[in-house]
This record gives sequence, C-alpha cells and structure tokens, in this order.
Amino acid sequence: MWVPKWQRDRAQGVDSPMPTQVVSNEEFIPRPQNAAQQQVERLIGQMADDNSRKLGIDRRTYLASSMGLAAAFLAQNRVYGNYWDVAEDETLEPKAAEEKWPKGEYFIIDVQAHFTNGLPLGIRGAEFFRNMGFKLKEDPESYSFQNFLKEMYFDSETSMLVISGVPGKEITRDAAGKVLEREARTPGIEGKILPSWVMAERRQEINQLAGCQRALAQGNCAPNHYWDRKNNVPDQAALFEQMEREVKLYKIDSWKWYCHTDPGRSGNGFKLDDEKLTYPFYEQSKRLGLKIFSVHKGYASQSRTLGHLANPADVEKAAKDHPDITFIIYHSAMKHGPGEPQFTEKGYFDPTTGDFAWHDVLMKIKQRNPDIDNVYCEIGSAFGSLAIAHPEMCMHLIGKNVKYYGVDHVLWGTDCLWWGSPQWVIDLMKRFQISDELCEKFGYSKLTKDDKAKIFGLNAAKIYGIDLQAQRNALPDDALSKLKMTYLENGGMRDNAAYGWVRQNV
Repeated sequence: MWVPKWQRDRAQGVDSPMPTQVVSNEEFIPRPQNAAQQQVERLIGQMADDNSRKLGIDRRTYLASSMGLAAAFLAQNRVYGNYWDVAEDETLEPKAAEEKWPKGEYFIIDVQAHFTNGLPLGIRGAEFFRNMGFKLKEDPESYSFQNFLKEMYFDSETSMLVISGVPGKEITRDAAGKVLEREARTPGIEGKILPSWVMAERRQEINQLAGCQRALAQGNCAPNHYWDRKNNVPDQAALFEQMEREVKLYKIDSWKWYCHTDPGRSGNGFKLDDEKLTYPFYEQSKRLGLKIFSVHKGYASQSRTLGHLANPADVEKAAKDHPDITFIIYHSAMKHGPGEPQFTEKGYFDPTTGDFAWHDVLMKIKQRNPDIDNVYCEIGSAFGSLAIAHPEMCMHLIGKNVKYYGVDHVLWGTDCLWWGSPQWVIDLMKRFQISDELCEKFGYSKLTKDDKAKIFGLNAAKIYGIDLQAQRNALPDDALSKLKMTYLENGGMRDNAAYGWVRQNV
C-alpha cells in the first residue's frame, strides 16, 4: 500500500536529508526503490553513523546539518557517478560547505509550492486506487499550513513562493441564488483541499506576518469548471462571475490550470488552443488585467481517459495566438516520472538525442517558432526526481530548456511540500552543472552563477512584477526572517521528511 515517505523512513530507521527514492505528488503511482537508490540510502546511513561519532554529535543533528546534506550528495556520486559538486571535507566541517555555498547567495522564488490545508487529496479515495488495493492513510499535520511555513521558510532558503492550486472549483451560489462565502463555497473533502479563497487568505496571512511580500497565490478557475449539462455547453455567466471574484476579490496572481481534469463535470477536459472553449477565458482574463497562466503539463499517468490533455502540443497555437499572455509550463511537460514503469520503456528516453517524452514536444515548439517569447519552462518535480534517479537526463532537462527557450525562460519550482523541505533540491541546483561531454555533444552551455540566479528567482520576479531590490531590503527585518532566526538559534532543524507518497516496503 501507499504511505507518506516519512512514515516509511521512520519504520526503516532512515533519516536522509534528501529523498532516497522518487515520491509521488499524487499525479502518478509511486514505485519501490531500485537497487541504486537502496545503495545510496545505505551509504548515507553509514556516513551519518561514522561521521556523527567522529564529531561527537547525534545522528539526527548531523543529518539535519549542511554536513549531512553533503554526505547525501557524496553518496549519490559514489553510486551514479561524479555528477554533483561536493568535497569530502564538507561532510565533516560545517564551514567548508558554508564558505563554498553561502546561504542567501540567491533570491529564490518557488513558483510551485503546495499544501492541502491539512486535508488529504481526493484522489486517495478514488475507485481507481481502491480497485488496486491501495489503503492510503491520512496525515493532516504533514500537509498543514503550519508545517508549510516551517518547511518552506524556516528550513530552506526560499525567499518567496507561489501557493499553487490543485484541481477544484468553488460553488458560486446556492439554490436560491444567494452568493456563498468561504467554506460554503467548497463543500466536501475535494473542495476543501486548496480552493482559491484559501490560497488567497493564506497568502495574506504570510504577507501580514512578514510585514512585506513573501507569498503569491493562484486561482483554480478554468474553462470547463462551470457547465450547463442540460445543453452541454459552458455556463459562461457562472464562469465569468467566478473569474471576476478571483481576480478582484481574491486578487490572485496567476491562474493554475489542469487541462486533464474535470471538476465541473463537463464530461471532458480542455485544450489551451480550443478557440470556442478556452479563448473566451483568455479574453475575459485580459479584460480583468490578469495575463499569467500556469499550466500543469506532463505527469498524467493516473488519468486514463483525459491524460492525453496533459500533452503540451496545444501550447504552440495558444502562445502564438495570444502573445500578450504568459504561459508557464509546469514540470517542463515531462510525461513520466522516474518512479513510473513507463520511464524505462524503450522509446521514452533516447540517449543519442537526449530527448524524452512530452518534454521533446515542448522543445520542438520553440525550435519551430523561435520568435515565441511568452512560454516558460518550470522544473518542479522534474529536476528533483531526475537528480535522484537519472542525473544524465537531469542534465538534458536543463540543457535543452536553456538551449531552446533561453536561460531567462526557465523558472524555479519544487512541487514541495510533496518532497518535504525544498532545501535539498536548492542545494542540488547550486551544485548542478552540465558535463563537458554533453555540452560538446549536444551544444549545451555551462550554467554560470548569473544563470542560476535567473532560474532561482530573477525570471519569476520579472513575470510577476516583483521589485527585487525592495524585497532584498525588506528581508533582513521582516518578521518571518526574525522568527526563522529565533527558530534556528533555539535548535530548530529540518525534519528530513518527504511528505509525498511511496509504496510501502513488503
């Protein structure tokens, strides 16, 4: 059965500072560890035992430190090859890592961060999973807003984040036509997970607590969410009413779309380039002044009937027809995660070209249309999962994104909390580099510190209109920063817990 990875790790006595297998963000079925991942896990444990004894500290303190993270990267190198920039002395001397990888070097904006407001995702109770014999436990505290603050702000270098939506809709009015408010708009478990009004309120709480802007929020409304089933056509009046509410009342910062879901029970999903269904939404959104669309692409193995709509092929026409709209393509459209069986099927990844399924579709769009300037490649889950399971593909992911779309069109996102605190993947990006061999063979460019600064936050700041100078000036004195300092001074440390789902060991 499925369990949160932290529960599996606790039962196994594992306390790794980075995930030792791919976790599911609930958009694909998790698979057991492979032999290489098991070896990495063993090496991390061995180094933690040996080094903590040498230093005279307990194992958990060691693994929550920069030394423990360095040990995890060193274990990765010993199993997969010398991919990550890490030295042996970093595993024994805190200053070695701190001098080489100083905290606060980058202004980091995570454009894809999730929590579920303490509720499980509705997919866990779906018939599809019951039929497969899965019994998924609920773990409200792990996905709570309080834990979200701790993991994202206190236990990582994340400066700002976008609270990112999950599929869902709000009911605008009751049977008598009265406009509903707050919880009444989202009845049932699925509606309570992370509706637009919750994201907006939590963003406001974070920013009020900080005393400056530290969070943005998305809106969940999409073209097929309000449907006149009697006439089988969109209920445009209800749709436009909700759009106006989200933009004007909730003051959302972007839309979050899942083309392969159907919260409105329309009987189908939708495509970005559907002139009848989707284009009216674009035009209304423009009238409302919101032109940023964050679109989930790839990772759709669970959706047997609508999964094909997560293919990014529809980005091309939509982007060309609407050059004034910004399209952020989440996951860089990678079709299958390394934990899925399709990942190893013949034809999914071609090492002779570096291409892999659905990511190649997104890359070819830019190759055919070099003048397209409004499409951005976000790397949440794709970068982290490939770094764990297939470092070579990780290099192709970043190499091709930068080669074809340009380094100013690649965005940092992590998909956390599914992966726990994002610090491990932040450190991975700091240490990441494309090999000389792949640069020479495929025409990739080495990433400079300036390139990484753009990916980490400068690009997102430009899209969202964030004054980075003002933000940098505010951070040392904002209340969240002071709370973080107090937390660390009083011995606060990362839990090294990944909250995404894995298959329980049997």
